[in-house]
Amino acid sequence: MKKGYIYILRCNDNTFYTGSTSNLDARIYQHTIGEGSNYTNKRLPVNLIYVEEIERVDEAFYREKQI
Repeated sequence: MKKGYIYILRCNDNTFYTGSTSNLDARIYQHTIGEGSNYTNKRLPVNLIYVEEIERVDEAFYREKQI
C-alpha cells in the first residue's frame, strides 16, 4: 500500500487546514492554485506548516481525523 502524508496549511486569514494524501507535492500544488478544496480556495495564499509521513495512506486519513 502507498505511503501517506498528513499536512497542515496556514491560510491567508490565519486559519488552519488539515489534509491527507498519498502524493504530497501534487496536493500542495492543487491547494496553491486554488483547486485543493473549497475552504482553502477562498483563503489563498496558503503555506505548508507541518507534514507527517505515515506508512499507509489509510492510516494518514485516520491521523488527519485525529488532528
